[in-house]
Amino acid sequence: MTAPEPAAVRAGGEGVTVRVPAKVNVQLAVGPPRPDGFHDLANVFLAVGLYDEITVRPAESLRITVSGPDAALVPLDSGNLAARAATLLGKRYEVADRGVHIHIAKDIPVAGGMAGGSADGAGALLACDALWGTGASRAELLEICAELGSDVPFSLVGGAALGVGRGERLTPLEVDGTFHWVFALADGGLSTPAVYRECDRLRAEGGPAEAVPEPQAAPAVLEALRTGDAAALAAAVTNDLQPAAVSLRPSLADTLRAGTEAGALAGLVSGSGPTCAFLAEDASAAEKVARALRDSGTCRSARVAAGPVPGATLLTA
Repeated sequence: MTAPEPAAVRAGGEGVTVRVPAKVNVQLAVGPPRPDGFHDLANVFLAVGLYDEITVRPAESLRITVSGPDAALVPLDSGNLAARAATLLGKRYEVADRGVHIHIAKDIPVAGGMAGGSADGAGALLACDALWGTGASRAELLEICAELGSDVPFSLVGGAALGVGRGERLTPLEVDGTFHWVFALADGGLSTPAVYRECDRLRAEGGPAEAVPEPQAAPAVLEALRTGDAAALAAAVTNDLQPAAVSLRPSLADTLRAGTEAGALAGLVSGSGPTCAFLAEDASAAEKVARALRDSGTCRSARVAAGPVPGATLLTA
């Protein structure tokens, strides 16, 4: 199946609520550094069923509140992508009164490599579009998403997609069936820029930057998604940032070992980490791996989720 489209608007009273999923990278191929400091990517995204909910209501000024796990770690100022999304949309469509209260109910791990901040940006963008009635087209919303950050467009689209450039240029991918995952959550986060710097450093130790190939989607990954073959996908998943994440957080190696020893088909660091993602044969196997990870002492928690799921979706009251 192709990437699902968001559901129709369901606004309740004066507020609008959007549900937006986490993501896992089933392939993350990273090219050499570009002159602008970014890296070209071949990023195969899969949206999974861990969600944040973003509720927006009219207010006298822009205000952000957060609830849920690790809420204290979420910035409440202009550095929050949800705040930036509202500001960009309001400027583009000349919304006279841009005051809005954005409440983020967190369930996606914070700074965990699962695009929680990007999800909040996409969710706030869609919610404010509905609240203000801007009538922005899908293409215009994706344009703003790309301005917000590399992972934000996929948070809007969901499903499965290949992201190239910085990851913001998306091509929907066909997926047959459902893939079952376990996510081992670590204490604390990892800085995405720090992980990319460490990736560049490790590569420099191994040879010149010219030796790093241009990133390409692996045919085996795309075929495994298309056919719904979990075992084939397990054999093909890769993350070029994993050595850097493990270098910065060596304990991740213990988590990866614990998950695979518990029966996971494959384990890898999710994005820039520190969350570790484990692909399981089915829902029952995923629960077994999650229990073993919780008992292993190598992570603070383990969550089960399946994908693909739709991207940012407006909910009814």
